[in-house]
Amino acid sequence: MCKDYVYDKDIEQIAKEEQGEALKLQASTSTEVSHQQYSMPGLGEKYPTWETTKPELELLGHNPRRRRIASSFTIGLRGLINLGNTCFMNCIVQALTHTPILRDFFLSDRHRCEMPSPELCLVCEMSSLFRELYSGNPSPHVPYKLLHLVWIHARHLAGYRQQDAHEFLIAALDVLHRHCKGDDAGKAASNPNHCNCIIDQIFTGGLQSDVTCQACHGVSTTIDPCWDISLDLPGSCTSFWPMSPGRESSVNGESHIPGITTLTDCLRRFTRPEHLGSSAKIKCGSCQSYQESTKQLTMNKLPVVACFHFKRFEHSAKQRRKITTYISFPLELDMTPFMASSKESRMNGQLQLPTNSGNDENKYSLFAVVNHQGTLESGHYTSFIRHHKDQWFKCDDAVITKASIKDVLDSEGYLLFYHKQVLEHESEKVKEVNTQAY
Repeated sequence: MCKDYVYDKDIEQIAKEEQGEALKLQASTSTEVSHQQYSMPGLGEKYPTWETTKPELELLGHNPRRRRIASSFTIGLRGLINLGNTCFMNCIVQALTHTPILRDFFLSDRHRCEMPSPELCLVCEMSSLFRELYSGNPSPHVPYKLLHLVWIHARHLAGYRQQDAHEFLIAALDVLHRHCKGDDAGKAASNPNHCNCIIDQIFTGGLQSDVTCQACHGVSTTIDPCWDISLDLPGSCTSFWPMSPGRESSVNGESHIPGITTLTDCLRRFTRPEHLGSSAKIKCGSCQSYQESTKQLTMNKLPVVACFHFKRFEHSAKQRRKITTYISFPLELDMTPFMASSKESRMNGQLQLPTNSGNDENKYSLFAVVNHQGTLESGHYTSFIRHHKDQWFKCDDAVITKASIKDVLDSEGYLLFYHKQVLEHESEKVKEVNTQAY
């Protein structure tokens, strides 16, 4: 009469039994697929992993761009209540919830919890948080449960003291990574730390360290996983390697202005060869003797999301202070010069760049910036997030306001989040560029 839905336990049980029989039939006809199935929320539906066929790859190649949404679309723009010096958490949450692939993962219910106590699972809470922020509810959300779980799993962040946003980001990624184990589709040999969870798929890159013996020129190479790159700034206690006076640079579209340090300058310093000196001799594996050496860091594998951390907070034996040096950063970034494969183009610490590298796979677009205002003892975190292409918003806890690109690029910058412009689909036999992130 009222046309409302009625929940019938008997019919529900029959549906589950029929689904179980169908899955058994599917498993008997395709063993391969049965090993790759996922359990999904709801009635326990299981879906096989998508294996692309050749026609599908061709279609993806012809339609590389994502479907665009209207510029007036505001779902996903929702403030977060400050629960007492929790701005460090709120700004990172805004950056994570506006990470395109992470958003797609959680909004499609891809998480399968295998923890004995799901109420303690940070991934489950993040899934709930994504639903809340993309529900269309305009009122600010209160992330009290997220804060509680952070206190449980990262005890060094517990309490209402001021915390570091970068420290929170790394701690959050670490806990999410550990709680994501049930979501693994298998181990990926191409991943530096042999994990295929959604966190590692998005944030993990491979940092290559080459130590060269100065006697025999033998090279020892190690590759370590990394979630971010921490960059030294001019004015810190460590010696900075600025650009040569009077030299101009158009790398990543940055016109070098005398006195202004760029993100490219910081990356160039990060990847320059460093002489370790006589006090840090290592035993060379080739000549079997202790020799002076040089060390050089480069990127062996680029992550989907590259996070750059400016070392603005300096803690030394002499002083504790905040470095407020302005660093210019671009909307689009090409990481090709800083790849291990591009090392031969770097001579004596100087970049030798072609006018157009033409390698779109290594190009990134800025989508979030975390800023810190104030001093080391007393400050406040805010973030800029890109909601659509060229549409930026400032997130200041519960208040979200529209921002211009100039506002973003003129900001001081503490954490920068870049997303790959081109994503790759990899299978055993084919590697095809199939979609463009933004």
